Amino acid sequence: MEWILSLLSTLGIFAAALLILVFFHELGHFLAAKLFGMRVERFSLGFPPRIFGIKKGETDYCIGATPLGGYVKISGMIDETMDDDYLDEEPKPWEFRSKPVWQRIIVITAGVIFNMILAVLIFGGLAFSTGEEKVDLDSVGSIYVPEKSLAAQVGFQTGDKLIGVNGEDVPYFSDLFAPNKMMASSLSYTVKRGNETVTVGVPDSLLNEIGKRGFINFQHALPSKIRSVVEGSPADKVGLKEGDFITAINGDNISHWLQLVEKISTAEDSLNLMVRRSSGETISVAVTPNENNKLGIYAPNKEIFDVERFNYGLFEALNVGVKKTNETVSGIFGGFSKMFAGDISVRENLGGPVAIANVTKQATDAGGAIGFWNITAFLSVTLAIMNILPIPVLDGGHLMFLIYEGITRREPSPKVRMALQQIGFLLIIALFIFVTFNDILRQFG
Repeated sequence: MEWILSLLSTLGIFAAALLILVFFHELGHFLAAKLFGMRVERFSLGFPPRIFGIKKGETDYCIGATPLGGYVKISGMIDETMDDDYLDEEPKPWEFRSKPVWQRIIVITAGVIFNMILAVLIFGGLAFSTGEEKVDLDSVGSIYVPEKSLAAQVGFQTGDKLIGVNGEDVPYFSDLFAPNKMMASSLSYTVKRGNETVTVGVPDSLLNEIGKRGFINFQHALPSKIRSVVEGSPADKVGLKEGDFITAINGDNISHWLQLVEKISTAEDSLNLMVRRSSGETISVAVTPNENNKLGIYAPNKEIFDVERFNYGLFEALNVGVKKTNETVSGIFGGFSKMFAGDISVRENLGGPVAIANVTKQATDAGGAIGFWNITAFLSVTLAIMNILPIPVLDGGHLMFLIYEGITRREPSPKVRMALQQIGFLLIIALFIFVTFNDILRQFG
């Protein structure tokens, strides 16, 4: 029963995100067509067969049975429906084909533009409503690097202090791992190691592993300072208190929380802790972990560092939205570039509906409403980029036909366009099958 509820929750969250994305994309086409006096015969969320809808004026607003997209049917346009009955007739003033090329280009690209606008509005809306908290990188001390971790494999060492990424010093911790930074042509980090400044390069071959195993986050920089103690726990019974700093275990120096956790979780007997109190006093404490190898202490949170709070006005928030959308676009293009170059695995990084549904659910579970809207904005940018690819049947394919017509002053043959549309449709179906099968293999493999 639990897995059924989880599946229904995943499908519901994914459907909500998809509905928002498709609606805004098709709304762009719809409004642009109306602006230039084109007749819109159908506004459909989902593909045929039609389940139900409302006919208002000249347009049928409906829901389709195949919930993996949508379309706007504009009179006089060769589209997903492959309808060519009108080709033997003279163009009508309200038809797509009778309008100037520049107007048709705007109509075709309006869906992509609206998806980008949606991403800006979501990112900006989150910035306006909740603001942002950023950790000042200067306030973050050194990091702890476990011996067999991916960070150690890359070349990081315990005691390194992060100061920059890709040759650029950055002010905030989150800047180190922004999508556009991670997917740059060459990823590297600048660290202070003792009295030296060292560059640690991250090979493209390890980017797949970063996605699976994780990399560096706040946990690696947290000091071994106790935020709170569980009442009745082993730590409470020996007198450990909030604010205590554990500096050594069984004679081994300790400075980071992850280092402390490793020592405790692998303990087989009593531990001798050296503890520095907030008053400056140093004491020695012997404590035995419980049956789960825990002491009952909590890690400090990010507020132990200097956290800057940003509250934005409307226009400032929109500027944040534009910046984050640009970073997302750059990161996605960088990812595609690395996939095509063979630097990162297509199988591990190209996701279909199953992967997208899972990621959307995970983001929502982890971040609540904010997580849902963040992943929806990311998917909106992804949908825009995918749609503008020059593949017949996608917006980018239609755009290529229009650019050809604009340059040559000659419309491509309807038969050629129909043939290419069908080829494009088959390519999309093949890609859909591939990514779905790939998702299933990843899920169960």
